[in-house]
Amino acid sequence: MTEIDTAEIRDFRIDIPQADLDDLAERLARVRWTDELPGAGNDYGVPLHYVQSLVQRWRDGYDWRAWEAKLNSYPQFTTGIDGQNVHFLHVRSPEPDATPLLLTHGWPTTVVEFLDVIGPLSDPRAHDGDPADAFHLVIPSIRADMASTWH
Repeated sequence: MTEIDTAEIRDFRIDIPQADLDDLAERLARVRWTDELPGAGNDYGVPLHYVQSLVQRWRDGYDWRAWEAKLNSYPQFTTGIDGQNVHFLHVRSPEPDATPLLLTHGWPTTVVEFLDVIGPLSDPRAHDGDPADAFHLVIPSIRADMASTWH
């Protein structure tokens, strides 16, 4: 592992190779299900029907490229903090006197939970709000979020 430069801020874009997405789709298509113990409920882990619904959603209904495009529509960066690579969104308001605001998420959530409020917070004028309420946003990914481990 190389030492992470703590002074450098690097541009970042999510760009998952299509081969990785194809590999995931193939693996999901080949899932082999085991039987569930009758009446076990959650005593032995996540119920089988719930895991099956997740796999079906990932296989048949989830559009990674749409989410990748949505995330990439915001300015993203990485930097080193205390030797760790940290991913963050930095959305500047069009209002020059906007107040800086740090938005942090908890575990196990991600920066995705803030996507619907970025526009209203950074550009309230465009959302029928008062421009005086504008914020320059910094939204870091916490360490448990995979994006912070991307280099």
